[in-house]
Amino acid sequence: MPKTEKSDIGLIKTWTLSTAMTLGSSIRAKGILQEIQARLLAISKKSISLDGNELTLAMTASERTAFNAASGVVSGVMNEANTLPVIPREIQDILAIKTSERHRWLADGRLPSAGTRTVRLNGRARQITFHFFDPKVVEDLLDRGIVDEWRVEDAEAKAEKRQKAAYQRKMKSSLNRKLKPKKKDDRTIDGGG
Repeated sequence: MPKTEKSDIGLIKTWTLSTAMTLGSSIRAKGILQEIQARLLAISKKSISLDGNELTLAMTASERTAFNAASGVVSGVMNEANTLPVIPREIQDILAIKTSERHRWLADGRLPSAGTRTVRLNGRARQITFHFFDPKVVEDLLDRGIVDEWRVEDAEAKAEKRQKAAYQRKMKSSLNRKLKPKKKDDRTIDGGG
């Protein structure tokens, strides 16, 4: 709830985030909340909260105009929530993958990117660019359970690469032994006394 007293609240409206919108991810639900907050006026940003899968907009009765405007913005985002792009932290939560897996699968083309987005971080001059993903593709990957197959393929490729590297080390070692001239024993036997 916003910081205003509960007794001051006169206008309340709630929306429920469906599983189709969040793809079963609480991080995606928070991302939808952040998208709504980005589109709201500064005075309305703290009036919306997320509790589980419910968005709640609460304002005082004297803020009816701002409430109606904010309500329209929230309804608009809710209508397009199914098509909002999936950002990296969301796809990692939805597919239960690690950052390294996301980078590897993105690089080899298994995880198709819908494009890139560049944003400036608040309070910093630095910009970051990241890939985002089509929610329909993410849903398809989730439904097919392809992530487990990709992990098996990666494990097999890693084992094969290790075997190949071990074989190459063995061949190099044996080749070096054949090419090296044998040293004669320079030790003399001292029969001294």
